[in-house]
This record gives sequence, C-alpha cells and structure tokens, in this order.
Amino acid sequence: MSNTQTRPKLEDRPHDQGTYGLSARKLAIMAVFIALSAVGALIKIPSPVGTVALDAAPGFFIAIGFGGWMGAVVAAIGHLLTAGITGFPLTLPVHLAIAAGMAACAWIFGWFGRKGTAGLVIGFVLAGIVNCPVLALIMVPIGGWPLYLASLPSLAIGSVVNLAIAAIAYLSLRNTRLLS
Repeated sequence: MSNTQTRPKLEDRPHDQGTYGLSARKLAIMAVFIALSAVGALIKIPSPVGTVALDAAPGFFIAIGFGGWMGAVVAAIGHLLTAGITGFPLTLPVHLAIAAGMAACAWIFGWFGRKGTAGLVIGFVLAGIVNCPVLALIMVPIGGWPLYLASLPSLAIGSVVNLAIAAIAYLSLRNTRLLS
C-alpha cells in the first residue's frame, strides 16, 4: 500500500487574493507588472519635470485586478523607475514622496474600482484628482506656482491615460480566469 496522498490540482486550491500574505503567485504577478512599469517608464509624456510617463498603468491595473496593496507597490516602484531614468530631477526625497502618493492613488483606484461600474468611475475620478492637482502641490516649494501650473496639463494627460489603460484592461479581463 502506498503512503502517498494525492495533492489537489493548482486550479482546485483556494484562491489567495483576499489575504495579505505574500504568496509566490502574488510575487510573480507583481514582478511581471513591475517589468511592465519599467517599459511604461520609457514612454514619456512631455512635461517640465520629465517624469510623466505610462509607468502607473500597470500599478493601477494590479490595484483593481488583484488588490490595492499590490497595486500600490507596483505604482510606487513604477514612479521610482521613471524618476531614476530621468536622473531624479526633483531629488530622491521628493520622488520618494511622489512614489508614496502614487501608491495612494493606486490604492484608491483599486478600492473603489472593485465596487462595480459606478465605483470604477468614482475611483478613476478620485485617483485622477489625487494624482494630478493634489500630488503636484509637492512642486510648489521647489519651483513655485509657475512650475505647478506648467506641470498640470501634462500630469492631467498622464493621469487620464494611465487610468484609462488600466480601466480598459480591467474591463476586458474582469470575467476571465486571469483575474479569478
């Protein structure tokens, strides 16, 4: 008689999406989307600062598709990748603060976005407001109100494009096995 037990197949195991532990699956998902953020960091939107890019879309998507804290980590690292590529034009401490703000934007988008279509719209608007006019206030002590006002158009475009990419991707994949 054999002493081995049969293990359940991977697809029969309980899904770990709701837990806060870091499973191998979550780590792999985050690694893939951090890599996508690095690619997005190379796609710039012209701005006075030079750090507006498509690096946040993967973080926003992860936040809505897999959980807010995962999206927050990916969005923060995505911003740091963009800032690093451009040489940290606002200094490392300022970019760390912006990365924390991007993490908050991703978490907000994910938290509201998981509550249906109305929540997705609310999350889009709130994350866009925090991302653009609120988070941009960090530039006032550095370059004054002129830098703040000059940065708003490119930040608004970047915010809307990143959020739109994430929302469209989520709406396209929300009923698939990829997000279950």
